[in-house]
Amino acid sequence: MRLYDHPASGNCLKCRILLRGLGLEYETVEVDLFRGETRTPEHFARNPDGRVPVLELDDGATIPESGAILLHLAEGTPLLPADPLARARVRAVCALIGCDIHPLNNVGVLRYIKRVFGQEQAAIDEWYRHWIVEGFQALEHLIEPGPFAFGPRPTLADVYLAPQVYNAVRLKVPMGPYPKIAAADAACARLEAFKAAAPEAQADAV
Repeated sequence: MRLYDHPASGNCLKCRILLRGLGLEYETVEVDLFRGETRTPEHFARNPDGRVPVLELDDGATIPESGAILLHLAEGTPLLPADPLARARVRAVCALIGCDIHPLNNVGVLRYIKRVFGQEQAAIDEWYRHWIVEGFQALEHLIEPGPFAFGPRPTLADVYLAPQVYNAVRLKVPMGPYPKIAAADAACARLEAFKAAAPEAQADAV
């Protein structure tokens, strides 16, 4: 398999965590978000939305978009619980992060705010923090006593949660009001898959 990746992308980070956690071998191809490499004809052929990540399977088929990649890889594993209600709760956390928090903090959105509305970086960072806080207030009630988001072993919810906490800490969002989120993140941080997938651990880290 081949992952079209960028070290600083939260969505790519989720995919790296899952690939490593499942012990799957893959090749990394960096697509630089900051040099326009996602907007080339070659990359649009992989993903018409012009984003990363994209996963290329061994037979050459490609899966664009992190949510689709993650669900494809997690299907049939304990990362998605067999019990329908437990499975739905895990997916609710994934959806809250993937649909309500992350898109509003996506680099394309932040660049648009800066370019079109002329906002300074301080205002953009405050926008970023606001939507993390809004989401974390809900997530703190949705996840269950740990050590992970839903009990003694990681689920797909943790794969979504840890990268969002990484960005929250980077933006200096206080984690004190979110003890369950912080505890789940700390449990993830002890796992080799999460350590090895971290942005600073990548060969071309930015």
